[in-house]
Amino acid sequence: MNVLVVSPHPDDAELGMGGTIVRLLGQGHDVTVLDMTSGEPTPHGSEEIRARETAAANKALGNPRRINLGLPNRWLEATLENRVKLAEAIRRVRAEVLFVPYEYDAHPDHRATYHLAIDARFAAKLTRTDMAGEPCYPRKIIHYFCTHLKLDIQPTFVIDISEQMDAKLAAIACYQSQFYEGRGDKAGWIPEMVRTTNAHFGQRIERAYAEPFFAQEVLGLKGLDDVL
Repeated sequence: MNVLVVSPHPDDAELGMGGTIVRLLGQGHDVTVLDMTSGEPTPHGSEEIRARETAAANKALGNPRRINLGLPNRWLEATLENRVKLAEAIRRVRAEVLFVPYEYDAHPDHRATYHLAIDARFAAKLTRTDMAGEPCYPRKIIHYFCTHLKLDIQPTFVIDISEQMDAKLAAIACYQSQFYEGRGDKAGWIPEMVRTTNAHFGQRIERAYAEPFFAQEVLGLKGLDDVL
């Protein structure tokens, strides 16, 4: 299955569903992570630093295909032009499933990514258009949580990442400029928050760690074999 993970910035995919990316790759799926922006500028990063960190994080995840649309960090908007760029990427990847940030978020880039992905999914199937690539309509959209709001998350389902948690944390640790440098006594606080959050959801299914997801569309099961 061709899976496309749409990430507002490098590090959002790792934070929200890094373990699931590792798991999907291990199951033989074709996974692409599409970063909408470079994530820069930030207080302790640069384009060059973030690019090195992203490459290292991607290696820790198992080297999914990685694309960056190069849209402006902090100024990402749900424009028609940006919708077309994302739709063309969906067509190029031949995405069957889209993982998209959850709708509610304090970060404007995250909200814009949500709206762009919803609209680009529709646009990607259009015919008689100047867009590059052949029509493609991903069958499902699944939302992951990289939110900047302190939500009481109520997921539709969770994915067991007990065996993938070390790889996820290793990927997150690659973003030293974002989570460690210049943060004083709060260095490493965000990775630890992610670990405890995933432990919480793991406990709900009697596993060590799990990542939460939300689906607005009905998801079907072939059977109960994979239900924990």
